[in-house]
Amino acid sequence: MPANLMKGNEALAEGAVRAGCRFFAGYPITPQSEIAHYLSKRLPETGGVFIQAESETAAINMIYGAAGAGARALTASSSPGISLKQEGISYLAAAELPCVIANIARGGPGLGGIQPAQSDYFQATKGGGHGDYRLIVLAPASAQEMFSLTVRAFNLADRYRIPVLILSDGILGQMMEPVVLDNSPGPETFAKNWATTGMMGQRGPNSIYTLYLDPEQLERHNIHLQAKYRLIVQSETEAVMEQVQDADVLLVAYGIAARIAKAAVKQTRRLGIKTGLIRPITLWPFPSQAIFGAARANTRLLVIELSAGQMVEDVRLAAPAGTPVHFHGRTGGMVPSVDEIVTVIRKLADIGDDIDESFTAVVD
Repeated sequence: MPANLMKGNEALAEGAVRAGCRFFAGYPITPQSEIAHYLSKRLPETGGVFIQAESETAAINMIYGAAGAGARALTASSSPGISLKQEGISYLAAAELPCVIANIARGGPGLGGIQPAQSDYFQATKGGGHGDYRLIVLAPASAQEMFSLTVRAFNLADRYRIPVLILSDGILGQMMEPVVLDNSPGPETFAKNWATTGMMGQRGPNSIYTLYLDPEQLERHNIHLQAKYRLIVQSETEAVMEQVQDADVLLVAYGIAARIAKAAVKQTRRLGIKTGLIRPITLWPFPSQAIFGAARANTRLLVIELSAGQMVEDVRLAAPAGTPVHFHGRTGGMVPSVDEIVTVIRKLADIGDDIDESFTAVVD
């Protein structure tokens, strides 16, 4: 099939359109803005609505309204903007409103910088807003997956009536790669009898709310949500496993870090070091069983992140008792090189020199 040379952000936006998204509300922020630029032209071509909101807070509440009316709705931002959306995201989760939220992450904390980072992992997977809620979190590692996982995100959102977050980063958003658009699985169709589409004399009114003054009623709602989350864990957890069967050093990485880790696996295999890679596709639900099952008696786990160490906590929880879990991270928008990761692997395999102290990395 022919491929289109696209930025990751553009691929994500086109994936949304082909998934049936007809409403976007957002606010410009680097390195996400190409999503809004693309959709400002593309959505009107499909009869959709594009709104540049006055703020990130306004945008997420517009998504609440559009999703509540049954539309497939998308908002996108970068790290500080996602922080501003957190209250609205909690409302969306509580109201069980399906939508897709894209975070093209950048360095932090605070306004940080515009370079790529993975330091929003906690925010995405642990619930950045208030209350006991979850989001499905998908982690693309290429422009092609920026497209295909966006289509999947909309289908998952409607299937489970849950917000789905695509956690990407500034490299994947800005880099250009060939993207095949014609092999998309396409949008699935779901009845939305709960939506506030108007009664038209055919039924009673639908109400969407998140305020429960009766604590017993609120607890019942929370129990219902937790049951749904358990079903998602059972049905939707996914990870890519590469050369894990005989690995003595097993790398765990997602997104752009996984691209670097995969190259390091290839290079160290040529050196005779048995390395493998686990790449989570779903960050929540986290592929704990895949990690537990892949770790052999003498395996060392090495987690690679563009952060000071966040996903590594979930890896430690997933690993069999006594399995060494090491971490190598870069922060603030810095990105590790393949050679840098190879140096760490050689050290763990006891065939290399001490790690170069010039690396601003954390290894424990």
